[in-house]
Amino acid sequence: MQSINEELGQYSELFMLLASVAYTVAFAVFVLDLVRSSKTIRGVENRAAQDAAVRSATPARTRESVTVPAGAGAGAAGSVEDHGAPPTGGAVAQTADDSMEYTGERRQLARVAVALTVVAAAVHAAAVLARGFAAHRVPWGNMYEFCTTGALVVTLVFLIVLLRKDVRFVGAFVTGLVLVMLNAAIVGFPTPVAHLVPALQSYWLVVHVSIAVISSALFTITFAMSVLQLMQSDREAKVRAGKPDRFAFMRVVPNALSLENLAYRINAIAFVGWTFTLMAGAIWAEEAWGRYWGWDTKEVWTFVIWVVYAGYLHARATRGWTGTRAAWLSIVGYLCVIFNFAIVNVFFSGLHSYSGI
Repeated sequence: MQSINEELGQYSELFMLLASVAYTVAFAVFVLDLVRSSKTIRGVENRAAQDAAVRSATPARTRESVTVPAGAGAGAAGSVEDHGAPPTGGAVAQTADDSMEYTGERRQLARVAVALTVVAAAVHAAAVLARGFAAHRVPWGNMYEFCTTGALVVTLVFLIVLLRKDVRFVGAFVTGLVLVMLNAAIVGFPTPVAHLVPALQSYWLVVHVSIAVISSALFTITFAMSVLQLMQSDREAKVRAGKPDRFAFMRVVPNALSLENLAYRINAIAFVGWTFTLMAGAIWAEEAWGRYWGWDTKEVWTFVIWVVYAGYLHARATRGWTGTRAAWLSIVGYLCVIFNFAIVNVFFSGLHSYSGI
């Protein structure tokens, strides 16, 4: 067995701290982009309202000579007619393009935030790889490694989707969740580089845990989208009821239905991965302990997660559970994932206890 490279392990920890700093800056810029977008939209609305007032006070013969203020036309906030008067009953809340294509004016802060996220992901990947090379194995043998690798996969999935769709609206949520995961690993589960315990020295570690990490990362993305869906749904209902739109930044987010549909598709993919995780774990358990299923706490909660997401997919596809009910069920599923990882691994004893230390 090769010896542990302690120096490379220290570099891995340093890179992880640097990645955490980069994610923090990216998160701040994503939030600033939402705030700036909100102010821009408010400015466009105010200019549009002023123009509407001028038009209403100008005689018809001279109205054609009135010019529209720059930027008050078809922009992020919509046309003048959309915002010339307060919303009335039945009004439609302004949202981003439902196709999530890159359209409209450029958001420089969002571009900077994405660039910072790419830098953070590169440093993060270097930290994970250095950890693996230092231990001469795949870097997901304990909670620290599972958490840091899972956070990296969350970021990579987000960046890959960005190549095709404009999902920068979820950037603050994604980088925020990644920061939580990294801080939980660094502060809550610090683990020195070491060899795997004998029970984990199997090729099934690569198969079982890698799919679990990818599935958990996808569930993290859909959790963020479900939270945004609830916020957007509440905002749309208030606008339809004639109440003031207090969350202008949500106009850079697609409507609730589009968020729900995208979350549903991603959850379906993640569910397939989680099903394979459950099956691979059973096969590995038979190889390691001589039985496929033993009602170990970790096994039970892995199955509970599978049942919750299976119920979510079934209820939405066949029982008409759409809207906020679907979003809440998706959120409950992710809370079960968090409970399985953060609570079961730490406070419940069982055959899987070694995976959490």
